[in-house]
Amino acid sequence: MKKYFFMAAMLLTGALGFVACSDDKNENKGGEDEVQSALVCVEQIIDGCMDIANEVGNAKIGDPYDLYQHGQQQQALYAVESWYSWHSIDDYTNNIISIRNAYYGSRDGKAATSSLCSLMATANPNLDQLVRSTIESAIKSIQSIPAPFRNNINAPEVRTAMEVCAELEEVLGNLKGYLQRNDALSTDAVLQPILENYVNKVVLPTYSDLQRANTALYQAAQAFQKNPGNAAFEACCEAWFNAREPWETSEAFLFGPVDALGLDPNMDSWPLDQEAIVNILNSGKFDNLTWSDGDSDDDIEAVQSVRGFHTMEFLIFKDGKARTLTDGTSTEFASLDYTSSNATSWGNYMVQVGYLLQKDAQELYDSWTKSYEGGKAYKDLFLSHEIETGDEEDE
Repeated sequence: MKKYFFMAAMLLTGALGFVACSDDKNENKGGEDEVQSALVCVEQIIDGCMDIANEVGNAKIGDPYDLYQHGQQQQALYAVESWYSWHSIDDYTNNIISIRNAYYGSRDGKAATSSLCSLMATANPNLDQLVRSTIESAIKSIQSIPAPFRNNINAPEVRTAMEVCAELEEVLGNLKGYLQRNDALSTDAVLQPILENYVNKVVLPTYSDLQRANTALYQAAQAFQKNPGNAAFEACCEAWFNAREPWETSEAFLFGPVDALGLDPNMDSWPLDQEAIVNILNSGKFDNLTWSDGDSDDDIEAVQSVRGFHTMEFLIFKDGKARTLTDGTSTEFASLDYTSSNATSWGNYMVQVGYLLQKDAQELYDSWTKSYEGGKAYKDLFLSHEIETGDEEDE
């Protein structure tokens, strides 16, 4: 559900600045650059959690609900993300799990020793318990929505889930404010181990899983192209589910390379441009699936709307199940069905989308672990607090 907000261009023109840190509490010891502390990076972690809590409640769930309430039932259906696979509820649940992972400093649902959760359990047990319980309430409320979401947009559980997501965003804001006001907790000595654990135990393993799973999805698409069949469709669907989970559990940290390089909307733009997808399938031409820094925002968005997870989802799923070679009976988007006339182009399109997904996932992982835009790995920038602040935007 992302659109590309030309962060890359802003970096190239210097609109956003990297600023370094050498001591605590944002004190500048005479250098030209403003000095940042570990607190700035912790704030970024919490902001990422707040952003996805807001997006799940207000956009992913709220947009279809609002459209439905205003009598726009067909538009409401089409606004539901991941409705081809009927995977919406699990997607949204995994988004909240990404918040839990960031707060717990782990991916197994247990609080790591060096984590915001463990810090707050000692410093403010009541607030810690509130954060924990609200995260769990959000997960439960989303899971309580009758499946598939596309068929139950107006269910009473939907409104409850929206309200709990809003509550979660507010609670996370209280957590951020508490840390900002508490000088004893917001020092580098306290927060740096939390950052180290967060990067090494949450971010990097998640992106590593994403890279491996996207590669497997690409390979499944290649296998389908070489030998199309119902079993091959099913294998692609299973590979898509496996790739989707690490992506959705990464959405609490949609900052840094995934944002600035446009990798989020590359992989996860929604809604799709279904008319453009039809044109691509009919023409068999796939040379308009990439973009460059010189392209306009509109051109970039047009490209991103015909690639990524949801384009692959459309190509391999139908009505919540794997497509079959006998598709052609649906009244919804019948012109987009797999048929003998478009079979070759269909397989080629799957391979192109799979290739770009694995390429983007590899670039994302490499940006964090090897080099970001020709410089240091982003994990090193993050752990030394050299992150993009946006402070210079209005100068």
